[in-house]
Amino acid sequence: MRTLPEAVIPELPNYYRGKVRDCYDLPDTGEGERRILIASDRLSAFDRILACIPWKGQVLTQIARHWFDRTGDICPNHVLAYPDPNVVIGRKLDILPVEVVVRGYLAGTTGTSVLTMYKQGVRQMYGHTLPDGLRDNAALPAPIITPTSKAFDGGHDAPLTAAEIVDQGLLSPALWNRVSEVALALFARGQAEAAERGLILVDTKYEFGLDAEGTLRIADEIHTPDSSRYWKADSYAQAFETGARPASFDKDVIRAWVAARCDPYADAIPEIPADMIAQTSATYMDAFEAITGLPFGPDESGASVLDRVRGNLEPWFTR
Repeated sequence: MRTLPEAVIPELPNYYRGKVRDCYDLPDTGEGERRILIASDRLSAFDRILACIPWKGQVLTQIARHWFDRTGDICPNHVLAYPDPNVVIGRKLDILPVEVVVRGYLAGTTGTSVLTMYKQGVRQMYGHTLPDGLRDNAALPAPIITPTSKAFDGGHDAPLTAAEIVDQGLLSPALWNRVSEVALALFARGQAEAAERGLILVDTKYEFGLDAEGTLRIADEIHTPDSSRYWKADSYAQAFETGARPASFDKDVIRAWVAARCDPYADAIPEIPADMIAQTSATYMDAFEAITGLPFGPDESGASVLDRVRGNLEPWFTR
């Protein structure tokens, strides 16, 4: 199957490789600073690349496009153009040094998830106090923000509290209040629209930045299966009663498989079985249709995904 493991295009300037995106900063030609973000098919978890999933980059870009179009009334975003199904041309933002995670349920598998910490006996986390007696995957009394430091170059995210964010000078009190307000409003919108589609938006992370005028904007992606955890609503009640994981549209399947076989933060990652990669690819495509209500059409034009991306970006080579 066609995949995009990476998108190295020598004709584009100022290359930067993220966990799943390959980015290029375009020179300012009077239109403001812009960035090309190409969504690869890399799957990242535990601060590592675990596998390459066919069509994942197209799915993520198009789901994010769906949500960007539906949340502009809450907060503007970075998008300027979509020249390719895997590509966004966006305003270059000054990314805030805080990753904002909103959680509605006691769930997760990573070291910074509220469920992992709760099962270790922690009750005070991220500036919140959780009650005793909560079961795995229980709904929290109300959605909470669990911010972490923004890790760059493969570093590890670290939990933060609102007070630490302000005291360490990461954000001003006014900006943190604005970010918190917007994040909770975006999450409420996401949960409401997901419920209409028979889904539960369990948790999600947002990346925010400031543009040249100081306007707060959403960057990267929003409410995708990579940045969010979705459960199928009709599977939740029975799974909760039996202690099973509800049917999901996220990368927890591979994360859980890896975590059951090694210490994913320290050990070599075992090879992901081909049938699991194919299943995950199908899950991403199903997620697109479930979340957006639209049919997914893989773009098979070009000799390869990279060939198609290069062709669609050629007009930007000289900009």
